[in-house]
Amino acid sequence: MSTAATNQLEENSHRNGAISALCAYLLWGFAPIYFKLITYIEPGEILMHRVIWSTVFLLIMIIAMKKWRLLMTVVAQPKIVLQLALSASILAMNWFLFIWAVNNNHLLDASLGYYINPLFNVILGMLFFSERLRRNQLIAVGLAFFGVLIQLVALGTLPIISLVLASTFAIYGLLRKRLPVNAFIGLFIESLIMLPIALAYWLFFVESSTSNMALNTNSLNFTLIMAGIVTTAPLLFFTAAAKRLTLSTLGFFQYLGPSIMFLLATFYYQETMKSAELITFIFIWAALALYSLDSFKKRA
Repeated sequence: MSTAATNQLEENSHRNGAISALCAYLLWGFAPIYFKLITYIEPGEILMHRVIWSTVFLLIMIIAMKKWRLLMTVVAQPKIVLQLALSASILAMNWFLFIWAVNNNHLLDASLGYYINPLFNVILGMLFFSERLRRNQLIAVGLAFFGVLIQLVALGTLPIISLVLASTFAIYGLLRKRLPVNAFIGLFIESLIMLPIALAYWLFFVESSTSNMALNTNSLNFTLIMAGIVTTAPLLFFTAAAKRLTLSTLGFFQYLGPSIMFLLATFYYQETMKSAELITFIFIWAALALYSLDSFKKRA
């Protein structure tokens, strides 16, 4: 293949990755609106529906796209399945905490977590993929660290929700990037691994007025089933993007998601913000601006 053809393929791959990342973070940014519709349902029960209906929708997609042979190829590799089990457990932790944060009026904390996440991606990219950081990029990471430190000193506590959301999703992205697995297939196997636990929870542990779908209204059941689409659509876009972009590039598309969350939390849901938390946000924004500017100048 000629150099020009190779360059064209790389350019197309990068463009498709950018479009996928944009779609993923737009959908994630507006996702809290969906979860706010069902705040009266316990996070564990919502997570249960996310897992069950995600599995159903992904199965339908695999059948429609005729990917059974590819699925069997992956399932026949125990090492990959074991790694997907690890990524599935981290993903479940991230899902549950995000649901809990949104439904307990901690959307600002979730927003901060997803602002911090790109910086976690940068560090993981440096550690595992030898993605080198320039001086301004290192300063950006330092600014973010200092912003979190200010909240620790001023409030006497770390932003635990934010840090756990950021770290779990960064680790999930790292694991999926290292796995030679199709986005649909990988996510389906992850969901399938979580499915027995979700079903057992539904059958033996959930005791709520909404757990029996035969007694729910059609609109509520439709909303619960939509958890599958709300979950799978952005993740499929994300895993597709992760295969085509560097971790550092992928991470900074995420400005869009937490920015939408921040605006929703501040102006629509009117969550209160302490001055120390605002200072932390300012440091994170400064870090992201510096890193982005440095990356833009490098490409130019």
